[in-house]
Amino acid sequence: MRTQSKMSAIKNVAIALLFGLVGAAQAGIPIQHWTQPSGAGVWLVESPTVPMVDVRVDFDAGGRRDPAEQTGLAGVSAAMMSKGIRAAGNEPALDENALGEAWADLGASFGGGDGGDRVSFSLRSLTYPDLLAKVVALAARQLAEPAYPEAVWTRERERMAAALREANTRPATVAVRAYNRAVFDDHPYARDTTEETLARISVADMQAWHARHLQPCRAKVSIVGAITRAQADALVAQLLARLPVKACEPLPTVAEVRPLQKAAEIKIPFDSAQAHVFIGQPGFKRDDPDFFALTVGNYTLGGGGFVSRLTTEVREKRGLSYSVYSYFNPGLHAGSFTMGLQTRPDQAAQAVQVARDTLRRYVEQGPTEAELKAAKDNLIGGFALRIDNNRKLLDNVANIAAHGLPLDYLDTWTQQVAKVTVADIKAAFARKLQPERMVTVIVGGRDGGQ
Repeated sequence: MRTQSKMSAIKNVAIALLFGLVGAAQAGIPIQHWTQPSGAGVWLVESPTVPMVDVRVDFDAGGRRDPAEQTGLAGVSAAMMSKGIRAAGNEPALDENALGEAWADLGASFGGGDGGDRVSFSLRSLTYPDLLAKVVALAARQLAEPAYPEAVWTRERERMAAALREANTRPATVAVRAYNRAVFDDHPYARDTTEETLARISVADMQAWHARHLQPCRAKVSIVGAITRAQADALVAQLLARLPVKACEPLPTVAEVRPLQKAAEIKIPFDSAQAHVFIGQPGFKRDDPDFFALTVGNYTLGGGGFVSRLTTEVREKRGLSYSVYSYFNPGLHAGSFTMGLQTRPDQAAQAVQVARDTLRRYVEQGPTEAELKAAKDNLIGGFALRIDNNRKLLDNVANIAAHGLPLDYLDTWTQQVAKVTVADIKAAFARKLQPERMVTVIVGGRDGGQ
C-alpha cells in the first residue's frame, strides 16, 4: 500500500508538470503581500489552474555574510539540512535515507542552497489537504531541526574537496575566480570556497549559523499555486513554527562594492586549446532605477546573441570567437558587468582589443533606433516565457520580495521596457560603465594568450 501510494503521488506530480503548472503568461498578476506576527513577510500569487503549490523561503544569510576564513559556510550549512533530522518530542530522528524516502512517499520535494546574497529553501507539493499538511509538517522539521551528522559532513567535505580539485583543472574555473577577485577586490563577492575554508567548517559552526540566521522574523516567503490567502498564511505559520522565536536584531552591514580605480590586465598561462577572456567591472545593484535602460541596452550590446554588436564585430566581421556576450549581474550589492569570449590563444590580444573598442563606442553613442526597436520587440515579445510556469513565476516573485520591488513590477515590466529611449541607454551606460578602467583576465596559452 505504501509503494502504491508513493507511485500514485509521483504520477500526480508528473501529470501536473506535463500539463503546464500554471497559466500566468499574461499581464495582470496580482501579488498579495502581508507580514505575519512573527515578522515573516509573505508574497502570494494565487494560481488555481493546477492543484500544486511552490514555496520559496529566503533568509538574508547567504555567502556574503560568511567569515572570510570559512567561505562556503552558508552553502554547506543549507545543503547539509537535507542529510537528516534530529529527534524532537515523540517524533523520531530521520537519517538522510529515511528523510529521502519520506519525501518520495509524499511525492513532494524540499531543499535549500546558497545564492550568495540569500539562502533559499524551496518546497513543491500537490495541494490536496491531507497531503499538504503532511508535506508542510515534514518541511518544518527539516527547516528547524537538521541533525548535521558528523560522519556525513566528513564524507561530504571530502566529496566537495575532490570536486574543487577537479574544477581547478579547468581553465574556465581559473578564469572566473581570477576575474571575480580582480573585479570585487576584498568584497565577499570575490571569495571562493576552497579546500582550506571547508576544512575550517565544523558541525558546531553549521549549528551556530542555523541558530543565528534562520529565524521567522528574517524569513521572506514567496508562494505561487492553488492556495488562498488564508491557506497560505496558515502554511507559512506552520512551516516556520519550529524555528526559535527571539529578538530580531539588525544584521551587520555588509560593505558595498568599491569602484575600480584603474584598468588591470591579468594573463594566466594555461595549457588549453582556447583562451578564456573576461572583461568588466562592478555594475549596479538590483534596485537601481537604471535597471530597464541597462537591460535593454545590454541586449543590443552583447545580450542578444547573434544580433548583438559584440557578435557582429568579434565573430561575424573578424571570426575571432564563436561566442561572445555581455551581461549585468546585479544583486543586493553592485554585481559585475562582464564581457566574455573564448578564442585561440594567438588571437586573444586582437579579440580583447575589438571587444574593448566596441564597448567604448557603444558607451559613447548608444544603440541605433533600429537596434533599440529590435531589442524592445524581443524582450516584450518574450516576456510571457519568463512567467509561463509556476516555478518561473515564483522566481520573479521571490526577486520582488528580496529586492523590495513594487508589487506591480510584473504588470508594468513591458511598459517599462517600451518607454526606454536611446538617450536613456546612453545616460545609464555613461553613469555605470568606465571602459578605460576595466579588468581584463585572459587564461590560456603558454603566456596567457600573448
